[in-house]
Amino acid sequence: MSLPAVLMAADPSPSPAPSESPTVTVPSLQDAQESATNAASWVEQNWSTWLAIGLRVLLILIIATVLRIVVRRALTKLMDRMTRTVESVDGTALGGLLVNAERRRQRSQAIGSVLRSVASFLILGTAALMILATFQINLAPLLASAGVAGVAIGFGARNLVTDFLSGVFMILEDQYGVGDSIDAGVAVGEVIEVGLRVTKLRGAGGEIWYVRNGEVKRIGNLSQGWATAGVDVTVKSDEDLDRLKATLDEVAQKMSAEEPWNELLWGPVEVLGLDSVLLDSMVIRLTAKTMPGKALTVERELRWRVKRAFDAADIRIVGGATAPAEEEVPDPTATVAAPSVFANPDSPQVAAATPIAQQRPAPPGK
Repeated sequence: MSLPAVLMAADPSPSPAPSESPTVTVPSLQDAQESATNAASWVEQNWSTWLAIGLRVLLILIIATVLRIVVRRALTKLMDRMTRTVESVDGTALGGLLVNAERRRQRSQAIGSVLRSVASFLILGTAALMILATFQINLAPLLASAGVAGVAIGFGARNLVTDFLSGVFMILEDQYGVGDSIDAGVAVGEVIEVGLRVTKLRGAGGEIWYVRNGEVKRIGNLSQGWATAGVDVTVKSDEDLDRLKATLDEVAQKMSAEEPWNELLWGPVEVLGLDSVLLDSMVIRLTAKTMPGKALTVERELRWRVKRAFDAADIRIVGGATAPAEEEVPDPTATVAAPSVFANPDSPQVAAATPIAQQRPAPPGK
């Protein structure tokens, strides 16, 4: 037997056959039945867990919604009660000492809006975290990321946070309101709008100042409580004091009894007496307690009435240390000409300027 025949007999591998297309396996009915049975068993094993999670999420949403509605209504009723309490005393003696009802209403609305927003944020935020925890989501990375982001935002927007917190406390403490005249340090004027970040003031010249609440270090409210009107009257030192006091008392009584000054004056006009005494004059001080913001108006009217009463009583008001104007004395040398060498007929300048006289010719024969 030849060698190639022996090798072919020893190799059991079949000879290569021509390539054939792969056959597609079609699932049988039994395979589909097994798959459906497995899915049904998996759903049967986990439906209770899904149902528990869904009910828990639904319960959290219902509780959060009901709690939010209850809290917001409670805050709204509280603000309405504060407004009705102020309206009940408005127009009385106690109401005159308090701010007006419109201002309290605006303040109540601002406070209620802030409290409702804070309550909604806390309730809905807590509900969202509880829902995430129900789905077994690890909240530690989320809370850590939120903390880092909050710190970064806080450093970047610290002025904004400062303005917002200052505005909240200004409203809660009722430091000022719309219509008040205040001295905020950086600006002085009447408040036309109070915001949580910026307060608008209208100055004496009509300009509008936008003052950030965080920049206000001190506030002087000129419209709360009462104001004091003070007038100083300067007269000659030889005037009769009893006559002066009687005239001023008469002016004070008439002004306190007439409208509308009887409403602006919250106390009688008092003659305090001599404020200072000089060699040629003396100063009498008058004062009165007035409605807030009306001190300047009362002072002007009081000066007007005092001047008319003094003119009728022939009492002269002196102006203080104004010196009389001195008359100008004419200079006697202003009309005198400056000295000149030409005034001396014997001076060389006069001789040089003298015209040469014409010489007459000698008569003939001489």
